[in-house]
Amino acid sequence: SFTFIINEEEKCKDKAPFLVLLISTTAAELQHRNAIRKTWGNETAVPGVDIVRLFLLGIKTQDANEDLLLRESEQYHDIIQQDFLDTYNNLTLKTLMGMRWVASYCSGTRFAMKTDSDVFVNTVHLIEKLLRPLPPSTQNYFTGCLMSGHRPIRNKASKWYISEEEFPGNRYHPFCSGTGYVFSGDLAAKIVNASLTVKFIHLEDVYVGFCLNAKGVKIVPPPHSLFNIHKVPFSPCVYNKIITSHHISPHEHIIYWETLQEKEN
Repeated sequence: SFTFIINEEEKCKDKAPFLVLLISTTAAELQHRNAIRKTWGNETAVPGVDIVRLFLLGIKTQDANEDLLLRESEQYHDIIQQDFLDTYNNLTLKTLMGMRWVASYCSGTRFAMKTDSDVFVNTVHLIEKLLRPLPPSTQNYFTGCLMSGHRPIRNKASKWYISEEEFPGNRYHPFCSGTGYVFSGDLAAKIVNASLTVKFIHLEDVYVGFCLNAKGVKIVPPPHSLFNIHKVPFSPCVYNKIITSHHISPHEHIIYWETLQEKEN
């Protein structure tokens, strides 16, 4: 198991938040992080709702300056980092770090969401439309952009290539795209526990699907087109009714969010 280099064990000490945001990022993506802090990832983004924001990082990437990162961490207290190499093939380790953090330091949270720093998340719509209507005792709840009946890709040129050696099967269990999935707080510990026996797969979202299957958890299909794995062309009307949109630049996080706020008032 990996060791925390940067941790925030006190974040939930005196509270059980409604939502923990686990945002996968790399050291170089400071602009993305700053944009998210000011917009949809602001812990006060949804009035009256306790949100905790955390950025997930590994170590030693190109352009990574640990001193700068420590300074950023001291300023914002929203970074956790373990000593695995921050590479595409280690994204599963990064997600498990987030799950482990929730299970260890914030197990009282009602919900958590794992997403990426190039994803726009309409946290208001997520909370008001999807999560708030759920009963307080909601458990074993997992939803996102549902991927069913997917088969492993054996073409080495593909971003999602996986070798027969790493995964000999010919079908994945249902999973949700890693661009954004939402789950009840109790599942963090269950996923961590399953990861002790489920064979490692570097495809993070596929792996979480295997962990859910091992625990007998069925993914809840979301209402239509809330979670989007592609970039949704921006308009306030559309963005007011979705939860995620992918391939978003730092500048767009800000413009989109500010435009939505104007629409609200």
